[in-house]
This record gives sequence, C-alpha cells and structure tokens, in this order.
Amino acid sequence: MLTNIRFLTLITLTVIGLSLSACETMEGAGRDIQSAGQSVEEAAE
Repeated sequence: MLTNIRFLTLITLTVIGLSLSACETMEGAGRDIQSAGQSVEEAAE
C-alpha cells in the first residue's frame, strides 16, 4: 500500500515538473492558459 502511494506521488511530481519545465516560467504558463482559453472561446462561437 505504501509503495503504491510513493509510486503515485513520484508520477504526479514528475508530471508537474515536466509541465512546468515546458512552460519555462509562470509568465509562459499564463500565456499558455490564455491561449487555450481563447481557443475554447473561438470554438464556442
């Protein structure tokens, strides 16, 4: 049971780390989120 929790924690941290490194900065993450929001908004029209 404890091994499963550790494994899931490791996977979660890895995914978060890769996501943040892909954006490079929080400003980049903000631009990515804004771009995704605009895409959804345009698709809704």
